[in-house]
Amino acid sequence: MEARTHLQLGSVLYHHTRNGDQARGHLEKAWLISQQIPQFEDVKFEAASLLSELYCQENSVDTAKPLLRKAIQISQQTPYWHCRLLFQLAQLHTLEKDLVSACDLLGVGAEYARVVGSEYTRALFLLSKGMLLLMERKLQEVHPLLTLCGQIVENWQGNPIQKESLRVFFLVLQVTHYLDAGQVKSVKPCLKQLQQCIQTISTLHDDEILPSNPADLFHWLPKEHMCVLVYLVTVMHSMQAGYLEKAQKYTDKALMQLEKLKMLDCSPILSSFQVILLEHIIMCRLVTGHKATALQEISQVCQLCQQSPRLFSNHAAQLHTLLGLYCISVNCMDNAEAQFTTALRLTTHQELWAFIVTNLASVYIREGNRHQELYSLLERINPDHNFPVRRFLRETLKMSNAEDLNRLTACSLVLLGHIFYVLGNHRESNNMVVPAMQLASKIPDMSVQLWSSALLRDLNKACGNAMDAHEAAQMHQNFSQQLLQDHIEACSLPEHNLITWTDGPPPVQFQAQNGPTTSLASLL
Repeated sequence: MEARTHLQLGSVLYHHTRNGDQARGHLEKAWLISQQIPQFEDVKFEAASLLSELYCQENSVDTAKPLLRKAIQISQQTPYWHCRLLFQLAQLHTLEKDLVSACDLLGVGAEYARVVGSEYTRALFLLSKGMLLLMERKLQEVHPLLTLCGQIVENWQGNPIQKESLRVFFLVLQVTHYLDAGQVKSVKPCLKQLQQCIQTISTLHDDEILPSNPADLFHWLPKEHMCVLVYLVTVMHSMQAGYLEKAQKYTDKALMQLEKLKMLDCSPILSSFQVILLEHIIMCRLVTGHKATALQEISQVCQLCQQSPRLFSNHAAQLHTLLGLYCISVNCMDNAEAQFTTALRLTTHQELWAFIVTNLASVYIREGNRHQELYSLLERINPDHNFPVRRFLRETLKMSNAEDLNRLTACSLVLLGHIFYVLGNHRESNNMVVPAMQLASKIPDMSVQLWSSALLRDLNKACGNAMDAHEAAQMHQNFSQQLLQDHIEACSLPEHNLITWTDGPPPVQFQAQNGPTTSLASLL
């Protein structure tokens, strides 16, 4: 009675008050007393689980780990708690970025679930392990694991909602794996299956029938969260493929659903989804020439990160990268350099590092007098960079075309067109620039449209086509005006001051400033 009362008091204090000391005291007593009572699993292991959660909140991770290990050791006869505590310790290691230990624990969990006859929970453990292996880029290990998971999921006959949620988990991993490799075209069948799957789940009713095997008592995610996640991977696909209007449509749907969910649910994963969606839509805005909106959304990400230190530590590098991209778009090159340098300091992620470094290289190129820095940076990106540029551009064009990477194709075309124009090969230049313009207006990519229209104007002038040259010049003038208006609006927003932030947590508020402070000359 005493142990149960301490657990209930500790639980109420932990969940509904900020009185951490008292909650800890009660939970520690519940854990201590319950260990001396044979059986009594529900109190014993719930106390251990809650107590380790509380330790983690208080940043006492080193106290939480041995507690969980002890609970795992003595819970082997209680399948539900044994699996739950293994998941909990694996998550703790994941938050600490110790993915090797987390993977080991998930492997132990999968084997235990197999022994106690729970194929469903075995699949959950294996899919979770697959997710971590993808994060670690251990692709050799991912392929056989995902193949095995696919077989387990298809063969498992049980609660339809549980089966479909396993399938969603499996397909999300497959889709992100393809997108990581830039295989935007190849992923389409998987993405379609995923979208059908989530539609099926939304029509199913949650059955209150509890599984007969206590080890099956797990859910991967609530179906509302899964729905947002499917929107999110669809946005990622649309972004990579260069279907920016589609990306915007799905982002709006996902953000609306998130706002509704956050009124009732304070789960931290919802804020993570929101930040990732905003990061994608900010890049969309910068490409389509909506800098002022992008800046307000960057400010939104800052506000979300202010509320959660963990969210900030996970997204600080991305946030500074987005600010760097914004600085390039409004021609604040010194600030762009400072933002990218800060982002590099904050990331260990290989792909993000490469993305930041290539953008920093573009800043040096645009500044024109930074050859030394540029060459040392190129040395870091690719030590063997003495290659014929045109051949590599044609390779890029081939690859991006094969996988429907429309933005990459448009950029490669316009750059090749520019090279041919400089070499005086006007016919070949025209063959590149015209499709670049068509693709760019389909995306729509404002920078490539601006660049293509300027090239078309000069090409037609050089070839003596006065009418076409005039039309292209008019187009160029229209794009310039749109970008100029947006530039002035963005720079006059109080949030524009964010470009000077390079240290510590995001600033809380912004002072309005009087009009733009940046030169527009080289923007156009």
